[in-house]
Amino acid sequence: MIHYYKFFCSRENLKGIREFVKSVLRNYSLSELEINQMVLAVDEVCANLIIHSHKCNPGDAIELSIKNSKEGIEFEIIDRDAVYFDLESHKPPDVRQMVREGKNGGVGLWLVKQFMDKVEVEYKDTQSTWRLYKDLSLQTRV
Repeated sequence: MIHYYKFFCSRENLKGIREFVKSVLRNYSLSELEINQMVLAVDEVCANLIIHSHKCNPGDAIELSIKNSKEGIEFEIIDRDAVYFDLESHKPPDVRQMVREGKNGGVGLWLVKQFMDKVEVEYKDTQSTWRLYKDLSLQTRV
């Protein structure tokens, strides 16, 4: 089954994204921790696209789909007017250094990679497609 959600690039829409993801994940035999980790991972990618790629322009839209299979769950986030970001060159933050310096932020993509089993970004022309995978061997409750 595929669940689909389209949203506009405004920070106010992040709450709706989190609620959508949480409502879909409630159909699985997942712990609250697992659900919250996946919600946070999707929220982080969407927030980065809204803020950095679209500068919070509410006229721009992004699409999110959630697909399940026997292997697990795939979150696909499609940005049809993306700003290129090289995920492969993204270095994990030095959290200790950040704490010493009192810096906020900068750990989001690191957390995404910690919570998800696989993270991919594909670019074609002006479109980016982010795929976040979580391996599960679960049956849906529905």
